[in-house]
Amino acid sequence: MNRSLPPASASALHAATHPRAEGHAWPLRLVAWEVTRSCNLSCVHCRAAAMDKPYADELTTEEGLHLLDTIATLGSPIVILTGGEPLLRPDIFDLAAHGRARGLRMTMAPNGTLVTPKAARRMKDAGIQRISISLDGADAASHDAFRQVPGAFEGALKGIRHAKEADLPFQINTTITALNLKELPRIQELAVNLGAVAHHIFLLVPVGRGKNLEEQAINAEQYEQTLHWFYEQRDKVPLQLKATCAPHYYRILRQRARQEGRCVDTQTFGLDAMTRGCLGGTGFCFISHVGQVQPCGYLELNCGNVRQESFSKIWKDSEVFQKLRNFKALEGKCGRCEYVRVCGGCRARAYEATGNYMAEEPLCLYEPKASSAT
Repeated sequence: MNRSLPPASASALHAATHPRAEGHAWPLRLVAWEVTRSCNLSCVHCRAAAMDKPYADELTTEEGLHLLDTIATLGSPIVILTGGEPLLRPDIFDLAAHGRARGLRMTMAPNGTLVTPKAARRMKDAGIQRISISLDGADAASHDAFRQVPGAFEGALKGIRHAKEADLPFQINTTITALNLKELPRIQELAVNLGAVAHHIFLLVPVGRGKNLEEQAINAEQYEQTLHWFYEQRDKVPLQLKATCAPHYYRILRQRARQEGRCVDTQTFGLDAMTRGCLGGTGFCFISHVGQVQPCGYLELNCGNVRQESFSKIWKDSEVFQKLRNFKALEGKCGRCEYVRVCGGCRARAYEATGNYMAEEPLCLYEPKASSAT
C-alpha cells in the first residue's frame, strides 16, 4: 500500500490548478531557502557548484528570522532549509525553531554525513518535521563517485541511522542520470529497507556543475519509461513517491489513472506538496544564500531580493512569476497541451536548452491532442 498523505478535496485541488478562476491569490506551498552555499561534498550535479569554503554576504541571522516572519504572512508553506550543507550554518537550529514558532512546516536537506546523534536530536527538538538525504547510487562505489568524496555513502547511511534513533522522519532523494538509471530499482529497495517515508526522484537539469553531466542526461524516451516505471511502484512500496523536475509525471498519473479506471487522488498538500508538475513561480520558489528569489534553484532568474523588498511583495508581484502563472503564454506544444495545468513542462530545462523559460519542454515525447488545458 502507498502511505501517501490524504488527498486534497476536489475544491482545494481545483483552486490549486485553477486559482484565478476561483479568485484566489497564488498560494505559496513550498519554499527552498539556501541558508548557506558552503558544502563538505563536491557533487557532480550540484546546481550551485558549492565548495567547502565560506561564502560572502550570506543572509545574517537577523535577516533570516525576518525572512521567516515574512514567509509566514503568506500562510504555512513547507520551508526546506537547504544548501550547500545546511548543518554548516551555526544558527540553523535557531532558524528552524523560529520558523516552527511562526507556524511554518520546517524541513531540512542535509547530505547526511554531518547528521550526528546530537544533530539529529537538535533537528527534532527545533521542529524539523522531515529531512531529505540523497542516495544517488545503490552502493558506495556509485554514490561516492557522484558525490566526489570517498565515504559519502557510508556517511549518509550513518546519518540515516541517527535520524531513525531520534525518531526524525527522512526521505531519500535520487538525481537520475544515465550513470545510475539502471540502479533505480535497487536504490528504491534500499530506501524501503532503511525505513524512509518517501522517495523523491529528480531528473537532471544541467546547470552549475551539472553542465558537465549534460551528456549523461537521459533522453526523452528513457525519461518517459522511467516515469511510467515510477508510477507502477505506487502500490508496490510503502513510500510516498514524488517526481521533481519531471512535470510529465503528473500527465502520466492522469493518463494511467484513466486507463485503469482509477480516481486521480495524487494531489496532496502535506510534506510532498504535490499540486502539479512544475511549481516554479506558481506554488514554489527558491531563495539563494544572498537573498535572491528565483522560480527554482535550477532557473536562475532574478525575481527580486529580500534585502531590497519584501518577500511577500516579490511572491505576489514579480513579473517573472506573473508570466509563469499565465499558462496560455507557454510556447510550443506546452502552450497547446491539454495537460498544461497539471504539467507545465520544466521551465528550467527549457531555459537551459533555448534561453527562453517559456519555451516548450525539450524532453517530452507527448504530442498534444487538444488546444486547451484540462
